[in-house]
Amino acid sequence: MTVNPSGWRPSAPANEQGETHTVTGNRALMLEEPLIFEIGSTEETGVDFAEAPQLPTRLGGLERNREIGLPGLSEPETVRHYTRLSRQNYAIDLGLFPLGSCTMKHNPRLNEKVARLPGFADVHPLQPQETVQGALQVINELALWLLDLTGMYGVAMSPKAGAHGELCGLLCIRAALEARGDKREVVLVPESAHGTNPATAAFAGYRVENIPANAAGRVDLVALTARLGPDVAAVMITNPNTCGLFEPDMKAISDAVHAAGAFVYCDGANFNAIVGKVRPGDLGIDAMHINLHKTFSTPHGGGGPGSGPVVLSRALAPHGPLPFAAKYLDGSYRLIEEENAGEEHPKAFGRMVAFHGQMGMFTRALAYILSHGSDGLKQVAEDAVLNANYLLRSLEEVLDAPFAGSGPCMHEAIFSDKGFAHEINTLDLAKALIDEGFHPMTMYFPLVVHGAMLVEPTETESKASLDEFIAAVRSIAERAKAGDQSLKAAPVYAPRRRLDETLAARKPVLTYREPEPAAAAAE
Repeated sequence: MTVNPSGWRPSAPANEQGETHTVTGNRALMLEEPLIFEIGSTEETGVDFAEAPQLPTRLGGLERNREIGLPGLSEPETVRHYTRLSRQNYAIDLGLFPLGSCTMKHNPRLNEKVARLPGFADVHPLQPQETVQGALQVINELALWLLDLTGMYGVAMSPKAGAHGELCGLLCIRAALEARGDKREVVLVPESAHGTNPATAAFAGYRVENIPANAAGRVDLVALTARLGPDVAAVMITNPNTCGLFEPDMKAISDAVHAAGAFVYCDGANFNAIVGKVRPGDLGIDAMHINLHKTFSTPHGGGGPGSGPVVLSRALAPHGPLPFAAKYLDGSYRLIEEENAGEEHPKAFGRMVAFHGQMGMFTRALAYILSHGSDGLKQVAEDAVLNANYLLRSLEEVLDAPFAGSGPCMHEAIFSDKGFAHEINTLDLAKALIDEGFHPMTMYFPLVVHGAMLVEPTETESKASLDEFIAAVRSIAERAKAGDQSLKAAPVYAPRRRLDETLAARKPVLTYREPEPAAAAAE
């Protein structure tokens, strides 16, 4: 719709559904907001600048040769623009965020307050170590908790995210193999593993081979053991896996891998389902990253800082990266930072990052752990699994649940679009959920389930919020089975309607262009 010079959108007649539009485009407190280029003028600015003096350039021929083209707005116009846009965002503080595999749960405000305390929020990585003893103590204490909860021998705290942690674990494995003069080229990745696992293995220089899943959604142990050999460096397994199922043969898998001279990497993204209940070290795991945002409730998403510490077995710990925080007999803390650290860590493969990790994530995670205690962390896992199974059993009547017969799920439940009427699919259900006020679940992943819908409620949701979500999904699923073609138009009530996502991905419009005048467009 064309924008008139005043910035207001003109009124429009009723559409085919009989809905009428307001003059402004607003729907009460659901405020319409054009692009900033549509409400601001490039001929104006919200502030006054003195004329810039003519000085010699130092840009070496790279000077801008045309106007920058940014629209000018006053301060209230700018604040209102971005505030109105923010109201169109979905957030965990607004409602249930059911993304499977992502664990989008509430971040306790206590953790946020702790992370902003002086000495944490303003600490600098280049400060003298004697001035940051408290920060080093936090890193060390969090590391000890992670070791205790996983039953592992060593931990690398510096990796910045899950995939970064995967790379760290594989580099430890490579260093251990090289130390014994063993050159291996293959990493085995089950179909039910996280999608980053094969990408990380390829990035680390390994050839990736898939291991199929069995009918129950678990790793095919026979196929895995048949493929093991002297060329296999590691198996990267996700447990609980991406179908939301625990791998009951995990110990047998580890024993077989170790007997073949290889190592076991476990993707610990789903550790929140078993924290306090199962120790990965007892299952024969050699390396596992822990997503602090998933299990220990540090912020997730938005391009902000992540953290993916990697716990290591006794065989891999000597090869872990630098730096790490160590406590000395006199009670002081030190960062072991040098690669030639003598007797302290002589076999380290090097550094993953320039400094020591994400301090804000460490403080939040430790605050979460200490506020819950060991019994509370165990309850976190129990409640996450309880909520997921409540969803599974409440929806299996109206949605196909391919592994419902395999027993209880873990922290997430998986469904498919099997049984929907012709031409109605997973995407249509997800878009209709937006109209109901929910962010859609993870769609079309994992790939082992056609039309997959992966739902993770997390442990922080109440029964009331789960019941509201269940009612919405049941209603949409029944419409999908009945062939309600209006689902193809969803979302109807969102600020923007459905777009051609394939075209948008392949031919994105990345720069703003002034629309052609109506007369020119007509010609």
